[in-house]
Amino acid sequence: QVQLVESGGGLVQAGGSLRLSCAAYGSILRINTMGWYRQAPGKQRELVAAITSGGDTNYVDSVKGRFTVSRDNAKNTVYLQMNSLQPEDTAVYYCNAEVISAIDFIGLAYWGQGTQVTVSS
Repeated sequence: QVQLVESGGGLVQAGGSLRLSCAAYGSILRINTMGWYRQAPGKQRELVAAITSGGDTNYVDSVKGRFTVSRDNAKNTVYLQMNSLQPEDTAVYYCNAEVISAIDFIGLAYWGQGTQVTVSS
């Protein structure tokens, strides 16, 4: 079994910064793409940023130039550095990882528990 544990959310004023972390624990052979999604009240969950095992990244247009996704493969951890935060960034942020099991070599997608990010104006 694999578990993703998130940390780093909170309340910040507009223009401020936060850094989210998500660590994967369990019987892990390899992790492919890791990413961050968010869901605001009344809206669908959307992909914010993703990073492959090789370091290729992609971002939703609304965060380009403000957010940076990175990962530490040795620690099975993905980060999301969020700068110049705006009220419209307020949402619950979820990490996601495509994990290849070290037990049965099957790949599955796992989700973190979610962390609240609130940006006040």
